[in-house]
Formats: sequence, C-alpha cells, structure tokens
Amino acid sequence: MTIVRLDSQKLTELPAALAETHDLRSLSVYDNALAALPGWLWSLTTLETLNVSANRLTEISEDIGRLVHLRMIDLGHNRIARLPEALGDLPELTDFLYLSDNGYERLPASLTNLSRLRYLNVTDNRLTALPEDLGRMIGLIELRAYNNPLESLPESIGALGSLRELHLDNTPLTALPETIGDLGNLRILSLRGCRLRSLPQSIGRLTRLCHLDLRSNALTTLPAVIAELPALEKLDLRWLHGLSSLPVWIGDLEARGCVVYA
Repeated sequence: MTIVRLDSQKLTELPAALAETHDLRSLSVYDNALAALPGWLWSLTTLETLNVSANRLTEISEDIGRLVHLRMIDLGHNRIARLPEALGDLPELTDFLYLSDNGYERLPASLTNLSRLRYLNVTDNRLTALPEDLGRMIGLIELRAYNNPLESLPESIGALGSLRELHLDNTPLTALPETIGDLGNLRILSLRGCRLRSLPQSIGRLTRLCHLDLRSNALTTLPAVIAELPALEKLDLRWLHGLSSLPVWIGDLEARGCVVYA
C-alpha cells in the first residue's frame, strides 16, 4: 500500500509524478496553496483516504465519484461554494466526511445516500437547513453542524438510531423537533449558544444521554423530565438569563452524582 503525505509544503499544484502511482491508497496534501486539483487525480481509483483540507480550492469536480473506494474525505477549510452531487454516490464512504469551513449554503441532495457513513462534519458554513431526509443516514454516530445559520432540524433526524453525538452549538435554532427523543443511543447533545425557547418533553426518552449542554439559550423553563434521565452525568445551564430560578429537581440530580453547572 502506498501512502503519500505532502502536508504543509507550500504546494501550488500536485506533483505530476503522482499520476503514475497505480497503487496509491492514501493521499494527504493538507495545508498547502492549491487553488485547483488536476483532472488526473480522479483516475487514482485505488485511493481510500483523501485529505485536501486547508488549501484554496473553490470547486471539486463531479469526477470525484470515480474514486469508488474512498472511505474518508477531508475537504474542510477551503473556499468551496458548491459541493458535488457525486459525494453521495461513493459506495465505500463509511468512515469520515469533513466538509467544514467552506461557505456553501446547501448540502447535495445525494448526501443522504451515504447510509453507512459514521462521521459527518459540516460546521462553519452557511447552511440554513439540513436535508429533509437526513434520517436515511442511519449509520451516523457523530454529527457536527455547529456555527451555521440553521433555522430548524428535519423531523427525520429521529431515525438516526445509531447517533451518539449531536453538536449544534451557535445556531439560531428556537426549537427542537419532538423526534429528537427517538435518538435512543445519544450520549452527547450540545446546544450551546442557540436560541431555544423551550425543550420538547420527548427529551426525557434519551435514556443514554450523558452530557447535555444548554448554555446561552433563551430558555425560561426546563422540563422536569431532565431529572429522570438515568445516565446524565453533566448538565450545563450557565448563562440562561431567562431562567429566574433553578428547578427544585436540580438537587436530586446532584445528589445522584450528576455535575450541574449553573
């Protein structure tokens, strides 16, 4: 197996000699000055991991769909305004998909075809919505979508039965769908810096939730079902200026060992 790492080399183009590397499995050119990727790159069909993050890329060719053995792609920290639909047509994309910090406003509709993908990072972009059929991505274990202008979450999010971590910090969400309570394997729910006015009663069904971060929201009340979450180890309630007083059940949580910050 051939692995090539050319990180932080101030490259403005990829070495042409790579086009002749017929057994290339992993290519990393993180932190260079690449403004474009050559057409021959999409002929390296043995590639399993591709890291082109922290460059100056403005587009990714639909020909990325030819890299049918890719398990991990990192396109983060570039200037890609539109993501290729072909991302959703990569059958082996199961490990990681990093799409953070580019500036695009929507995700490809095809992305929800990736039913075996385990980790998706779409942070620090201009997304106002996640795909309505997000629930098709049933393999997701971790979803990071913080620092986006998200206005709502799709009802289908409740179908992500394998999800363990959901990070939505610094989004203008004012409410969560009732289906959030269907995430039976969720361990971490991070909602710091949102605009939540209330929480759904269904949050009480998150029986494996360990960490709930509600800092800096517009909450004026907290549902008592939080006190019944059997696995909760940490509850962060700092900077909830609309909350006039803490509910009495906070003491019960602390008595059983849950750390509460308020």
